[in-house]
Amino acid sequence: MHFKSYLLLQPMNVCAMLVLCLLSLQMPLVAQNTGNGDQMNSVGRSSVERLTSSWPEKPREAARKLVAKYGPPNEANDDMLVWKNNGPWKRTILYKQEIPHEFPEHHTDFLQQVIDYRVPADKFDDLAKFDGSVIVERTKGEMSARCDMEELNMLAVNLANDVITGKHSVDDARTDYAKTAMEFKKGNPQPYTQQLQFQVANGVTADPDKPPLRRWRPQSRGATNTRHKQGFRSCRVSNTTQLYAHFG
Repeated sequence: MHFKSYLLLQPMNVCAMLVLCLLSLQMPLVAQNTGNGDQMNSVGRSSVERLTSSWPEKPREAARKLVAKYGPPNEANDDMLVWKNNGPWKRTILYKQEIPHEFPEHHTDFLQQVIDYRVPADKFDDLAKFDGSVIVERTKGEMSARCDMEELNMLAVNLANDVITGKHSVDDARTDYAKTAMEFKKGNPQPYTQQLQFQVANGVTADPDKPPLRRWRPQSRGATNTRHKQGFRSCRVSNTTQLYAHFG
């Protein structure tokens, strides 16, 4: 290449490099996850600190604890961090947004943790009455709890299972949740806050539902008109027979 041409191309190369650097800074920090749960290109701890630096205090502190316990998240952006297959959970989602919740006392919900669970359709109302932050997705076959601590999510899911299986009534479950949560915050953790008290049926809980039973089969317009005419003729013949019989 001619020396003068090389000099002319140099500024273009520098500009291209600057553009690529700027684009890389603006790209969302999202990690890939393989099918067996292994992490690829995991979000680093420093990236998590940078992403959560503007978050409210409680979600930011929860991020530090989760990274210390489970390692960096599998996915991350400005609004949430996501861990997959961490501990007993199918998925853990830490949100920047806090949702006010008054049961069993005032706090905010920002940590959602998911398991595979097929909840019978007739138990949905009971779970809603038990705790509005227990979330069920029938089609996906998932149940989750959303609170401000992992231990209280564990408690909610365990008691939800008790409601579903009939071990607890809704009122009893609410009472036990309040008592156990208070004891935990006093430094007296109970088994229901430490681990799941039932076996999780991983991967076999989805309920795709089925179409409604068809009680009739749509007919073409021509077939309907023909049947209507046939019915009209039979009705006319029948009426005529009755008329003759009357005057006979």
